[in-house]
Amino acid sequence: MKSISYRAVFAATLVNLSILSLMVSSTAMAEETAEMTLVGVENLSTEVRGLLKKEMLAVERAMKDIISANAAGDTQAIASIAKQVKDSFILKQSLTKHQKHELHSKLPEDFIRQDQEFHYMAGMLAHAAEMKKPELINFYYSKLFEACSSCHKAYAQHRFPQFSIATHAISHEH
Repeated sequence: MKSISYRAVFAATLVNLSILSLMVSSTAMAEETAEMTLVGVENLSTEVRGLLKKEMLAVERAMKDIISANAAGDTQAIASIAKQVKDSFILKQSLTKHQKHELHSKLPEDFIRQDQEFHYMAGMLAHAAEMKKPELINFYYSKLFEACSSCHKAYAQHRFPQFSIATHAISHEH
């Protein structure tokens, strides 16, 4: 029987403890993010939640309209729709100062960051359409779509439970 050195046992123990520590901390972070997300949305006033829902429905419609306009080669329509998305259909136009403060104070910072990036990408899509650059139109559309999915996965699994199922299935692939 070969003897195992104390150093090897100690190193293996350290590795195992490190892995266990990472697993515990990532689980805690995931639970904290889920709790923070739920609390953030639940803490919004009924009026702000209603405006946010209207905004999401308008964005959904816009994303579908962009597909139709792109299939027709209508870059002017794409630019117009993308500008509306960039400028927010409802939120920027309807929120009071107090409601804007509510959004920024009660939603997670990452949600706000993702939202800002989404609107930036919408502006880039509008610019690509104005320049009549089909490859950039498709690129920025895909970035918008990716941003929607990423945000829904992080902050709206209660509305889109398939993201939770897909995440669970992926994490268990071998």
